[in-house]
Amino acid sequence: MEKINIAVDGFSSCGKSTIAKGLAKELGYTYIDSGAMYRAVALFACRNGWMTDTEINEAGLQKHIPEIEISFETNSEGQQETYLNGENVEKEIRSLEIGNGASRVSTLGFVRRELVRQQQAMGKKKGVVMDGRDIGTVVFPDAEFKIFLTATPEVRAQRRFDELQAKGSPVSYEETLANVRERDERDTTRTESPLRKAADAIELDNSHISINEQLQWAIDMFNKITKQK
Repeated sequence: MEKINIAVDGFSSCGKSTIAKGLAKELGYTYIDSGAMYRAVALFACRNGWMTDTEINEAGLQKHIPEIEISFETNSEGQQETYLNGENVEKEIRSLEIGNGASRVSTLGFVRRELVRQQQAMGKKKGVVMDGRDIGTVVFPDAEFKIFLTATPEVRAQRRFDELQAKGSPVSYEETLANVRERDERDTTRTESPLRKAADAIELDNSHISINEQLQWAIDMFNKITKQK
């Protein structure tokens, strides 16, 4: 069967990567975590002093953005990990601080243009499942299958809080919920490629369904779409 590209968009902590990874594994496709790419840029900016809690040195970051090379490799346990200029940064980019930083740098046009360029290059051969905020609208507007995930802020905050607790991160549920709402506001109102549902995307509210139910839904939708082609 001829391979297609699959775009998975949605709000933060909606489980986009979970469903995208599962779908890629089921179909034998390549999974690409676009959110991890923005997190890697945020880490790069923080490490070099171009981003603090309150400010971003846009000139400094823009000057050095061509130096950023992001790639993905599968570890011995079959898990995909993010590399920044050849360094495994998977653990470093998963903190709440870097996640918030990713949302901030994603508002910068020059950052988005560079990462979109890298993402589109990854998808040229088809057979890619990519998740993010603007995959179906900007990166792969011609993707044959587009999913838009949503869930209530409270459910998403609880998921994120549980994940951070499991990693030993000392954050409260209230802080996590505030961060989720802040990211929603930033993601949907930014000038550059705001988060929005593509006209041809299929929406799924996963507030109260299991991971297995989500994956089965996605597989069923994929089969339906590919049979129509």
